Formats: sequence, structure tokens, C-alpha cells
Amino acid sequence: MSWPFWPEAAVRQTAYNDRPCASPDRSMRIYLQTMPEAGTEAPRYVQITLEQDLLGGWTLYRESGVQGGKAMLKREVYVDRDAALAAFTKARDAQIKKGFKLMFSQGQESAHGR
Repeated sequence: MSWPFWPEAAVRQTAYNDRPCASPDRSMRIYLQTMPEAGTEAPRYVQITLEQDLLGGWTLYRESGVQGGKAMLKREVYVDRDAALAAFTKARDAQIKKGFKLMFSQGQESAHGR
């Protein structure tokens, strides 16, 4: 028997972007990106995720970067759900004002605001 001693199916790993949404009330995610222009670099993207932790707090993740390149991840923790939702909405609106287009939305129905 070789290392590891457990079946590969039990060790299935998922990337950060492929995590399933546990519950619409506990997790929201949106993915925005700029429209690619001919002859320029890869499009930029922003992914904003809001998740509830086991203690009832909320964490806002903001990942941004160039498609296929380096990325930056920022994390903010909130105790109150309303404050977390306000920060999520503010982050989304700021990116839309910068010219990013909504590509994907998962979670709460009003997460994308459209």
C-alpha cells in the first residue's frame, strides 16, 4: 500500500473558486471582469465573496487580479450581518463604477443588484 493510505475520492480537493455555496443565507459570491480589448493584456477580474463563519460572524473576501496572472486577496471580518451586506454592496458598486461587468452571481437573489 502506498502513501496516502486513503482512497483518492475521499481526498477530493476543490479550488477556492469552485467551493459550493453552502446556503443562500450564509454565503454570496459575485464575479466581475473587464471586457477584453483587442491586442491588450488579459482582462482584469474581481471576485467578492461574503461568508458566515461558525460563530455567526461574517467575512468579506475581495480577490482581484489579471486573468491567468497574480491575484490579491483582502479579507474583512464583520460581526453584524447588515454591516457585512452593506460592505458587500459597496464593494460591488465600486467595481461596477470602475467599468467591471457582472459575469456570475451566486447566493442571495439580490447579490448582483440588477
